[in-house]
Amino acid sequence: MSLQGTDAHRNADGTLPALVARAVAAAHAHGFPYSCRPEQGRLLRLLAAGAPRGIAETGTGCGVGLAWLASGAPPGTRLVSVERDAERVRVARQVFHGHQGVEILHGDWPRVEEHGPYDLLVLDGGGQAKGDGAADPARLLTPGGTLVVDDFTPATTWPLDGVPDQARLHWLEHPALHATELRLAPDLSVVVGARPPGRDQWAE
Repeated sequence: MSLQGTDAHRNADGTLPALVARAVAAAHAHGFPYSCRPEQGRLLRLLAAGAPRGIAETGTGCGVGLAWLASGAPPGTRLVSVERDAERVRVARQVFHGHQGVEILHGDWPRVEEHGPYDLLVLDGGGQAKGDGAADPARLLTPGGTLVVDDFTPATTWPLDGVPDQARLHWLEHPALHATELRLAPDLSVVVGARPPGRDQWAE
């Protein structure tokens, strides 16, 4: 989630996919400010285009990030999102009413394990999936699958403020991933990692 992420879509109204605009309107109506930002959404839409079998997200909110994913996913892709707050689940399900292949689950993030593995997994909110490293990409990603961990602040010094950023390092150095950090805005970055499809293809 991003502080004021819902409001960040205001200036992009004319360029938003219709489903994203619908989710943003629902988030505004529900008073939910913490949607993903447009910079994140555009990356998610791009990555979703390469995930033909399955996509999962933790932390649905009112469905803005999920709408970006659905707007980029190939036909037939199954999308699963998990949200802890029952009212936000209700709002998001209304946003996606009639959209085949989209399932919004009520509960904490481990519920994504019920339907994995996935071609693309987005850890954004949904409890401690991204913060404590409990989500295991070796189990949750297909070979060659992609993991996105949202909402980091770009590093201008290392370690940050003289203190190692353990959450960031966990994903950047994860033994099951080849990962890097992408800066999406001066104040926003994400970690993107790929599960190697096979040892031979990733030999150093």
